[in-house]
Amino acid sequence: MRGRSLSGEQPAEFARAVSALRDARLRPEVRLTEVPAPQRIAPYAVALTADIVSTVSGEEELASGRFVLLHDPSAPGPWEGEWRAVTFARAELEPELASDPMLGAVGWSWLVDALDARQLGYVAEAGTVTRVVSESFAGLADREPTVEMEVRASWTPRGEIGAHLMAWSDLLCTIAGLPPLPEGVVALPGQRR
Repeated sequence: MRGRSLSGEQPAEFARAVSALRDARLRPEVRLTEVPAPQRIAPYAVALTADIVSTVSGEEELASGRFVLLHDPSAPGPWEGEWRAVTFARAELEPELASDPMLGAVGWSWLVDALDARQLGYVAEAGTVTRVVSESFAGLADREPTVEMEVRASWTPRGEIGAHLMAWSDLLCTIAGLPPLPEGVVALPGQRR
């Protein structure tokens, strides 16, 4: 995993952060891939995508998302620091949740809970939770309605950068409907049929 920099050289603290992301221990359902980082937001950036796949039902995708770590030694005012995590998480939900007035608040609480469960420090958090309801008509009328939740969030991480990636992956697992795992417990694959 290599972070992109505008100058071609990386400061040591950015290289350590990229290493911490590489070393983060994630659940086996999380498939992480490095992708090109944004070019103009910060001098240094690294970007990852993740898919949460079901190990029980033949590798079905349950959720997906993107985690971008930005580093700007000038510490932009809105960030309240030199680092910024910019994230996206998406999953399909049960259609009956489309009209739940608490869905947005619950989605945001899942992010905050994931960060707090790992006892992580963060400031300047911001984001949105969006529900997307798709209904089909005419020639597609036989398709069931679908509901997707999207959590877009950013925050300035304090402390261990790899742990922030782990918390974000916890959010992805939550919106995918996977049960939380206690610290130190590894999920066993389900029975294959």
